Amino acid sequence: MKKHIVLILGIIFSGMSFGQETHVITKKDTTLLNEIIVIGTQDLSNYRQEKTLSSIDDYLEKSNRITMIKRGNYAWEPTLNNMTSERLNVTIDGMQIFGACTDKMDPITSYVDVSNLKQVAVHSGQEGSENGHNIGGAIDLQLPESKFNHSGLRSSIDLGYETNGNYKTGGLELEYSTKKFYLNTDGIYRKSDNYDAGNNTEVLFSQFEKYNLSTQAGYKLSDNHSLDANIIYDKATDIGYPALPMDVSLAEAFITSLSHNYNSNLSYIKSWETKLYFNTITHIMDDSKRPDVPIRMDMPGWSDTYGFYSKLKIVENKHQLSFNLNGFYNRSLAEMTMYPNDSNQPSMFMYTWPDIRTGYSGLFVKDNYTLNDSESINTSVRFGFHNNTIAKDEGVESLKIFYADLTNSKNRFLTSAASNYNLHKNDYHLSFGLGYGERAPSVSEGYGFFLYNSFDNFDYIGNPNMKNEKAFEANIKANYHTDNFKIGLESSYFLIKNYIIGEIDSSLSPMTIGANGVKLYTALNDASIFDVYLNTSYQFSKQFSVNSSIGYNYGTGSNREPLPLIKPLSYLAEVTYTTTHFNAALQLEGNGNQSNYSSFYGENETPSYGVLNLNFGNMYYLKSTKLVLKYGVENILDTYYSTYADWNNIARQGRNFYINTSFVFN
Repeated sequence: MKKHIVLILGIIFSGMSFGQETHVITKKDTTLLNEIIVIGTQDLSNYRQEKTLSSIDDYLEKSNRITMIKRGNYAWEPTLNNMTSERLNVTIDGMQIFGACTDKMDPITSYVDVSNLKQVAVHSGQEGSENGHNIGGAIDLQLPESKFNHSGLRSSIDLGYETNGNYKTGGLELEYSTKKFYLNTDGIYRKSDNYDAGNNTEVLFSQFEKYNLSTQAGYKLSDNHSLDANIIYDKATDIGYPALPMDVSLAEAFITSLSHNYNSNLSYIKSWETKLYFNTITHIMDDSKRPDVPIRMDMPGWSDTYGFYSKLKIVENKHQLSFNLNGFYNRSLAEMTMYPNDSNQPSMFMYTWPDIRTGYSGLFVKDNYTLNDSESINTSVRFGFHNNTIAKDEGVESLKIFYADLTNSKNRFLTSAASNYNLHKNDYHLSFGLGYGERAPSVSEGYGFFLYNSFDNFDYIGNPNMKNEKAFEANIKANYHTDNFKIGLESSYFLIKNYIIGEIDSSLSPMTIGANGVKLYTALNDASIFDVYLNTSYQFSKQFSVNSSIGYNYGTGSNREPLPLIKPLSYLAEVTYTTTHFNAALQLEGNGNQSNYSSFYGENETPSYGVLNLNFGNMYYLKSTKLVLKYGVENILDTYYSTYADWNNIARQGRNFYINTSFVFN
């Protein structure tokens, strides 16, 4: 019966319109190559956010091109253009930061929260090379800008509760601002028990607890010069990962920066920001709470990054020039200790990341050249020098077992370039772009030592001798709109040379008990990834509108095997009703059957699904206080399902009632 209801509603919605992404805050402008997801609690409204206290993961997953890989109820890994984190450049306000987990249980997005950020900028392909090299694109988690607004003291309180998992959230923000000085501090706390999948099926080891604290301060030296300092402390404990054989007892990050800003409306130099930053991450995997394990293990990891950037923007006649000179130094170290069940046997120790030091320096240049009132061309280039050094002698000796000619240092030169043509008329917009990019292998791909992947049940060994991965890309966007109707088509194609992926070496024995074997990282000659999305919306009246999206993705390698983690046919449809102080929305989202799955890389088929969500919002003004109330129900029909991006087919959340309340005091 549920499937019939979902099918009927899907037909109704698709008959109305076929596809526009519903952005978390604003409806997507399909004319832009980059997407902006606004999440700052300072700009709360009664209709723009489904849940004001959503996690960063929830916000990101609303984007067409982003899918979150779920290994549990916390710290989902973002993918962009069907590419995972190795091929992306994920930064926090332009700062490089690297996870400390060999199993990717701590993506960069897990170390910030909605209270820290103003917006997230999502750039596809080489449009995302401003802060570093990538293949698939970039995600920049952007902090609020300076707030010298003489508003005095301001505060807000956020409270949230969800029935599924007994999930509780609380937050507090205090802000003080004058014309010369501002100080903003905030904190947020989240705690969840095990959640239930559809049909009241408890998902064991899916609990977590987290708190996040941040402080931002600034001082205006003059009308044009100011200093800003930021500190973020994030700590999560007792994190269960039901899709993995291990949990996490601690994921902790300290992120800090100091920047100088110059802004002017008189000079051709419009802005100049220079930032120094440091961040450190500690991540500890353990299986002590699992009832039955073949051999108990502790797997701590550490990542420290020192960096800088200097960003300059110049406007001269028809040119808008952007420059970014940046660099960083990272230390990544991870180890494993195995404790046999027989206490008479000695424990076993090895480095899984043998203290890898990565140094990088590079220059990015972009020119937005205006041809006339309706045409422009964006062109960008990035050049960089990349070095890896193995600091632990044990790591060199271990990897020499597989690569006899290994040296402890490896230098690489990286380049990227992109150009986009834009035509913008009153009722339509067209853009076409080409790009070329390179990336170095990640720490795991280059230097990982017997890293277990539960997705395909193989141990992995890095390969420091691999060539740079290279990508050629093309993208096109077309958008047409009238007063009430919008339709947009966007598509991209990536041809990736030296596509890095694991290949079975039958001569090697696995380290992990029960593993199928060992894979060495190597490279396919090439791989191709294609996607296309159709987005539409129709405004029936000032209060009533419909928007929806439908997308298709495809990926294959030169070995004629489908690539792993390629999104199947997807759709989203939403009907909204909005007034000044009230809103309601009914949403249908789902995927088609994943028939083109990659059994060669450990995938299996996931069936189609569709889920219904309903949300409401109210906003009240009580003298100097604004009250924002958001409430609703997710997965109304309590559908039991998993998607292609759910690690080892872990089931997603069943029916969930929620309420979020925000009080803003001026």
